[in-house]
Amino acid sequence: MSRSRHVARLLGSSAVVAALLLLGGVIANGSISAFSSGHDDAPGACESQSVDAPGRGCAKALEKLFEQGKQVFRYDTFGDEDFWGGQLQLHKAIEGATLGGVGGGVSPKTALTAAGLKVDVDALPNDLVAALKAGKVDLDSPATTLALLKLNAVVGVKGFFDTGGSLTSVGITCALCHSTVDDSFAPGIGKRLDGWPNQDLNTGLIVSLAPNLAPMAQQVLGSGNPAAIDTLKKVLLSWGPGFYDAEVNIDAIGFKQDADGNTMIGGDGKPESAATRIPAAYGHLGENFHTWTGYFGDVTYWNAYVANLQMHGNGNFNDSRFEFKLPNGKYKYPAAIRGRFNKLRHEPDQVTSKLAPLHYYQLSLKPPTPPSGSFDRTAAAQGEKIFNGKGRCSDCHMPPLYTDAGFNSHTPEEICLTNSKGEIDTFQADRGPRGLNPGSLVTPQLNGLWARSKRGFYHDGRFPTLSAVIDHYNSCFGLRLSPGQKSDLVEFLKSK
Repeated sequence: MSRSRHVARLLGSSAVVAALLLLGGVIANGSISAFSSGHDDAPGACESQSVDAPGRGCAKALEKLFEQGKQVFRYDTFGDEDFWGGQLQLHKAIEGATLGGVGGGVSPKTALTAAGLKVDVDALPNDLVAALKAGKVDLDSPATTLALLKLNAVVGVKGFFDTGGSLTSVGITCALCHSTVDDSFAPGIGKRLDGWPNQDLNTGLIVSLAPNLAPMAQQVLGSGNPAAIDTLKKVLLSWGPGFYDAEVNIDAIGFKQDADGNTMIGGDGKPESAATRIPAAYGHLGENFHTWTGYFGDVTYWNAYVANLQMHGNGNFNDSRFEFKLPNGKYKYPAAIRGRFNKLRHEPDQVTSKLAPLHYYQLSLKPPTPPSGSFDRTAAAQGEKIFNGKGRCSDCHMPPLYTDAGFNSHTPEEICLTNSKGEIDTFQADRGPRGLNPGSLVTPQLNGLWARSKRGFYHDGRFPTLSAVIDHYNSCFGLRLSPGQKSDLVEFLKSK
């Protein structure tokens, strides 16, 4: 028996592990539902008159809400397998021609390295863990990938199989982009870290593998012909690991533009990517705008936006701001209008009922504490004084939230942001549904900064180090920080 067939048999015999992971969830309409048949439709944990009641009624209700949100975050596809599998046929690229799909398929080695996917070690049965340690699992075989999908072990990716065990579709969950693992077993394999951005995830590469990109090209670019599909692939492949463009399928702008709307060309002679860093989903309790671009909304707005418009779940969504027209009479968001994103409807709605527990779960995720020894405590203490004093950092990054209290966004001009032509760089700021207001960028909260810095700093990763960020503001605001003060400030930021 080949090694890949052996591991497929081994994993198939342990499918009960996947069932245990659901923690009481039920399968409904092809996706994981975290709710029992007795779920109360009213969002929240307890009514006002119960807050001071004896006992732990409200506390238990909060625990239940937390668990519901965790199940949604980790396992719910919102029915998006209808898009990724049903329309784009992505599952066929995963399984490969040998197993009934197309192409060479996606092996675990490719998934973990090139694609940046992660594997939940707690979803693996003990005999498989032992086989992996002994080097007896074929990590070059797509059959092994399918077996891992059957175990629900690939973080953020859910496979759908027929009664004969063949992969019939694939969907994605919130955890695909906003969870990683601690690498405790091996690189890319470990315990889940919910809320941490997957800084290795090459979303564009993964999507580009789909055999049928015509539906996406039609919605984004207005055409599903071969030329449009080729353009779409170039856009997707420009993103790279840890980056994603959450606006391209509303404004149809695939690459960064200058002040006159011309495509920016980088030093390598290629169009500059319009993608931004995948944001963290932890540490957002108490803040206003979420992610990078002003005027979109808070965490729960983004949950609805992503579940419906990015994951392509089957839900309902409203945003009349997508109907805004430019002075030339054209829609600012033509792709959103093509997709009817301004007033999206599905029956049944598989998203809206899950937004409240999902919101609660995400707001419950505290920023991770920096590892012991990862920064100089003495220097950090001095750096905190600079942060709150001469450095003026706390003018916007207000402790303890470390973002603005209130309207937490600023115009690019306020923060001296320029593009490669030396112009004030309003590109990303202007992509928000700002109406006639100046475009703005969100002030990111700084807690847990160390766990989301692999791809640089700022929305587009333009500053490779914290020192580069400090140098920028030192020049922008004329702070006249000494080398020692800059160094201390770096240590303080590393301590967050």
